[in-house]
Amino acid sequence: MSLTIALAGNPNSGKTTMFNKLTGANQRVGNWPGVTIDRKVGKIRGTDYELVDLPGIYSLSPYSPEEIVSRNFLINDRPDAVINIVDATNLERNLFLTLQIIDTGIPTVVALNMMDQVRKLGDKIDVEKLSKDLGCKVVPVSALNAEGIKELVAAVGEVAEAKQTPEPMYFDGDVEAVVSQAREALKGKVPDEALRFYAVKLVENDKAVCEEFPEAVDRISGVVRELEEKKDDDADSIVADGRYNRITEIASAAVKKAPRDERGTFSDRVDRIVTHRIWGIPIFIGVIAVVFFGIIGFAWGDFEIVGIGTWCTDWVNDVFIGEWIDPAVREWCESDGTFSAVDALLCSGIVGGVGAVIGFLPQMLLLFLALCILEDIGYMARIAFVMDRVFRHFGLSGKTLIPLLVGTGCGVPGVMASRTIESERDRRITAMTTTFIPCGAKLPVIAMITSAVFPGNGLIAVFCYVMGIVMVLISGIILKKLKSLSGTPAPFIMELPPYHIPSATNIVKGTLDRGWAFCKKAGTIILISCIILWFLASYDTSLQYIGDNVGDAQSILAAFGEAVCVIFAPLGWGDNWELTVGTITGLIAKENVVGTFGTLFGIEAGDNGEGLEVVLSGMLTKSAGLGFLAFNLICAPCFAAIGAMHRELGKWKDTGMAVLYQCLLAYAVALIIYGFTSYIGGWNSLVIDGSLVEQAAPIGSTIAAVVVLAIIVYLLWAKDPFRQLSGKDQYDAEE
Repeated sequence: MSLTIALAGNPNSGKTTMFNKLTGANQRVGNWPGVTIDRKVGKIRGTDYELVDLPGIYSLSPYSPEEIVSRNFLINDRPDAVINIVDATNLERNLFLTLQIIDTGIPTVVALNMMDQVRKLGDKIDVEKLSKDLGCKVVPVSALNAEGIKELVAAVGEVAEAKQTPEPMYFDGDVEAVVSQAREALKGKVPDEALRFYAVKLVENDKAVCEEFPEAVDRISGVVRELEEKKDDDADSIVADGRYNRITEIASAAVKKAPRDERGTFSDRVDRIVTHRIWGIPIFIGVIAVVFFGIIGFAWGDFEIVGIGTWCTDWVNDVFIGEWIDPAVREWCESDGTFSAVDALLCSGIVGGVGAVIGFLPQMLLLFLALCILEDIGYMARIAFVMDRVFRHFGLSGKTLIPLLVGTGCGVPGVMASRTIESERDRRITAMTTTFIPCGAKLPVIAMITSAVFPGNGLIAVFCYVMGIVMVLISGIILKKLKSLSGTPAPFIMELPPYHIPSATNIVKGTLDRGWAFCKKAGTIILISCIILWFLASYDTSLQYIGDNVGDAQSILAAFGEAVCVIFAPLGWGDNWELTVGTITGLIAKENVVGTFGTLFGIEAGDNGEGLEVVLSGMLTKSAGLGFLAFNLICAPCFAAIGAMHRELGKWKDTGMAVLYQCLLAYAVALIIYGFTSYIGGWNSLVIDGSLVEQAAPIGSTIAAVVVLAIIVYLLWAKDPFRQLSGKDQYDAEE
């Protein structure tokens, strides 16, 4: 029999792990709330049951878009049964949702997850007592260890086929009297089996239900007001108190907790240090610095440590591609007598372009590995907690950190994760700024520019991440001054998951998934882009092949680049049209910046074949290189991320304005970096023939940078820089 089963529960209760165990899927599992932001569908193994994994919710009164997805599916689609996954180590909090699911009249089975942790703590749960008090089947399970999975599947199949609905919880007499009147007001307007759910929500003043049934609201408004006066509280709180009182009774009767260590759990003791109000942020920066120093390296004066990732990347570029792949392809072309254009396409276009991107794969895999370990341990959730104070000071919710952390892997899910934010205005600002944080696709760009201009200095990578956060904060202040985006940030409430030993399976899977996504992109989008770039760089405007001299000044690409590169001349890019072309192709995919340079310069560029970094160090001073990096990290993201922004912002006009804002901010930051840092000793020199050649001071760029900086300071400090407030609003803002 084909059945539809919903998997619902609180965030971070182990839903995704359970979904993977039940269906055999490999959905990403994260040790923090908000990993699932849309529903996922799979088949329960060995059955015809369709399992729908819903985003985590704390109640059926949704505030954010992903919570609305869960509620709408349960209420409107009405699955045949619900598996309500409950964190057994925190029963009181999780049962609040359970009681509301029971109210829906859908057959329900409670999966009492994390029983292995309960045993570890020495606690005991009377499952039969709990099942009797809740009025539904309760199955003890451990999704992580695959314990109780068969029993759970059997139980949910049994209640679904028998349409066995649990008995709802009843409130005290005063509240039940009002609920009864709400039922009468809604009778015939909603499905009978969901009548109690709607009636309780109507009493609670649930926004969605009240908007759908305004006549019913009018009918019971008098009795609700009388109830509120009698209980001296609002109806929502009265209903919530009733539920929590019942939950306390149920939990007290079913759970026996072992004595706890007065010093708190291991997680409590660690959190006193890593989430400390003073030391939390320096520890966060220190952790990120250690990660990048280990992967990229560290250089200060004559002191230099080569990072593991840098060593691996050098080996891939110099030995694997430079000595094995490239000579083999050239030899094959010569032995087979292929046309010169085909030789150039294979060697310069494909091996040069795609090979340049693949060369950075080792560094990316190591960074993905480090991020996966930090996620699985539980430290990423602490970062959001620590940064909440900072973000709220700048008018943003700490929940903004969740999309930013997700965005370190890929900007698309990062933008989509903004749905976890309840405030629409905060959500829109977050969707517009999430891509400021370097994603995996930007890592090769960071590594390439660091290698070319700041050899072996992992501080540049740390700078990129700190700059991304600073740009989000600055944007929060500026954008909040637009009337359409103003407002108080939503409160940030997030449960910190306990620290645990990272799962080797999760870490390996997370690392390989991200690495594989990068390789797939290199074999598709990057490959096609490199072929097109090679064509544009090898043919002139009359479509005549101009030889193997890719990047010839007569090429179509050069003509285009030279026409546009004047825009970026104030940023210190000079007349190097290749830098402009690389930046523009980065809109397709950020890795294309590296792929473009690989196609135009070749992996073994330079007089002695040292690498394309040699060519770049002759084009960009340290100031211009840092500005180039800043521009490419902050400006418009790839097309896929722009599409995700459009889905969150809703209109192409708003999306276009967001992209324009990103590009203007990127240009301003790059100009400020170049205009001011060029006066630091050695930062305005090019490396030509192995020698430093000092460049003329960029007076014009510096003057422009001063003006731009003054505008940004004005936007940050002025109460109403966009002149949108009325006289009264202006007075209130100044107050």
